[in-house]
This record gives sequence, structure tokens and C-alpha cells, in this order.
Amino acid sequence: MTPRPTSSQATPEPLPPARFAYDAHTWKEILHLLVNLPAGLVGFTYVVTAGFIGGFLSFTVIGLPLLALALYGARLFGKFERARARTLLGVHIDEPSPMPLRSRRGGGVLTWLWSTLKDPVGWRAVLYGFIRLPWGIATFTLTLCGLFVLWPVLPFVVRALANADRAMARGLLSPSDELERRIAELESDRGVVVDTAAADLRRIERDLHDGAQARLVALAMGLGLAKEKLLEDPDAAAAMVDEAHGEVKLALQELRDLARGIHPAVLTDRGLSAALSSVSARCTVPVKVTADLPSRPAAAIEGIAYFTVSELLQNVSKHSGARTASVEVWRSDQRLLIQVRDDGRGGASLDGGTGMAGLSERLGAVDGLFVIDSPQGGPTTITAELPWRDRTQ
Repeated sequence: MTPRPTSSQATPEPLPPARFAYDAHTWKEILHLLVNLPAGLVGFTYVVTAGFIGGFLSFTVIGLPLLALALYGARLFGKFERARARTLLGVHIDEPSPMPLRSRRGGGVLTWLWSTLKDPVGWRAVLYGFIRLPWGIATFTLTLCGLFVLWPVLPFVVRALANADRAMARGLLSPSDELERRIAELESDRGVVVDTAAADLRRIERDLHDGAQARLVALAMGLGLAKEKLLEDPDAAAAMVDEAHGEVKLALQELRDLARGIHPAVLTDRGLSAALSSVSARCTVPVKVTADLPSRPAAAIEGIAYFTVSELLQNVSKHSGARTASVEVWRSDQRLLIQVRDDGRGGASLDGGTGMAGLSERLGAVDGLFVIDSPQGGPTTITAELPWRDRTQ
């Protein structure tokens, strides 16, 4: 399967070709080129003033912090220019990951200062602001004169100048590189992982409190009453002990179910194939399981794969109306692929309220994919991909 496109990989909509008639795109480009002069003047003034003050005072105590703050300001200027290019030129440029107000790794003020002073996004924004003034003067003059002198061919001139602006914005205002974009993705995925872990902890706490804990409290009270009646009414005490014995069995079963929901023992002992066979046996629909795995993946990937299939089979039981289902698991290069099919009524979607969105977020947090093919009337095919990591790593 092809990787999920990120916003930086998305193909921009092609612009209509330049022509003699003035259309909305042409007027937006003209406005952008006219605004280049005041925007370039502001950016050039800021860069020269802040750079001169920070550079001149760099040998003093306050010089380097001022230069670091100037780089922060240059980042804000770059943010404004990205918004302007997006609005008037249709250029969608990813936002770089924000600079922290303190060092992520600790180390105090000096570590933060050094990481800020070598920030490539800030320095490229400084370069962008520095070269914008001469470019703004040129584009403003050509565009303004063209409105009076070259207006028949001005759309072609404007398109060429706007394309140069687009290239300049992409080259200097984009995130540093793939690593910069990757940092932004990981920051987003980290939030998903934290929220998922917190939700799992709340679920476990609720299950313990409402299930096994309440049953064990009732068991303790029942045994206390049986102890009091042991000498007075042995038959009643025996009946109460027998009832308590049944409560113990139910409490143990609930604890087993809870432990299985946290991490099933069969998954740890025998691997993903045996665990999927076990979970499919509890499905109300006959399920055929096919697993072709030459080795076991890392424990974290194995656990995510198991719970993904488990939740999908629960949806098959509750919502699909299917008569049969199948689960296929196999490895392709460095990916673990999972496909769950059923012949039910279809109509499954990420916003259908069946937990699909949560599964998609959970897989996305580990560079996974989640694809639903479920037309109305069925059948439903759900494909999940996870990165393969060997168990020894």
C-alpha cells in the first residue's frame, strides 16, 4: 500500500494558465506583488536593526540573548509571509515545529541559547527578510507600471514574477527538511499516545471498581455474616459460604477477562497467530484466521495488531450483520499487514461511532495506516498496516 500523504507531500491544485483576460488568480497575484514593497520594507528594517544590535552587542552579556530573540521575531515574520503566500498565491507551506521557550533536554539557559542561535528556520527567515526589499521594489515597480503601460500582457509578466515568489517562499520558508516535518508529526502522535494510555488506565480503573472490587467487597461481607452464623445456624452459614464460593468464581473470571483486556497471556506465550485464533473463537460470527508470519514482531507492534483485530471483530459481532468473516495477517518487507473482511451490510466509516477513528489514531501514532472499504450493502474490507520491528530489537 502507498504511504499516507502528509500535508507537505500533497500536490497543490494547478493554477489556470495565464491569459490576456484578468481573472481572480491574476488579481491576487497583482495584489501580492504590490504588497511585496511594504512587507519587504518591514522585514528588511527588522532584520537589519535586530541583526545590527544583536551582532554589535554579541560580545556582551545581553548580545546573544537579543540575537536569539531576534530569531524568534524572524520566525513570526516567516509565519506572516507563509500566510500571505497561502492566501494570495495558493502556496501551502508546512509550518515548522515551534521553537521551545526552554531546552527540551534540560541543560539550562546556555543550552537553550545555543539551540536557538543555530535554528535554521530562524536564519532562513532572516535571509528571506533581507532579500525581500530589493525584490519588493522591483516587483512593485514592474507591476504598477504594467497596470498603465503593459496591461495587455501584464498577466503573463505577473505570473512569471509570482512563480519566482512561490519558489522563494518554498525554498526559504518551508520546514528545514524531512526531519523537521517528522518532528512535527511525532509531537502530534505523542499526544495521541498519551491520550490513549490515559483512556486505557481509566477503563481499567472503572472495570476494577465496578466489577471485581465490588464483588470482592460483597464476598467479604458475606463471609463475615457466615462466620457470625456458624455456631447459631450451621446450615445457613453453609449456604452463605456456598454463595460466597460462587462469587469467588465470578470475581476470578472478571479478573481473567480484565487481564486478557490488558495483555492476553496467549499473546505473550504463543504469539499473534494463536492469540488471533483465540479472539476469533469468541466472535459470534464464524471467522477464518490466516497468519503467515515467519517470525514474531516486536511486543508493542504485536499488541497493537492483536487489539486492532479484537476491536474489529467486536464490531463485526455487534454491527455488521455478517454471516462469515476472515482475518489475514502477513508480513510484506518492513510492514505488518492485517486485513479483516466480512460479508455484512457495510457502511462502516471513521465517523460511524464504532471506534474506527480511535483505531486509526492509534495506528497513526506508530506510523501505521488504517483503510476502510465498506460500501453500503457490503462487503467490508478493513486493512491495517504497522511498521515491522523484529522482536530482538
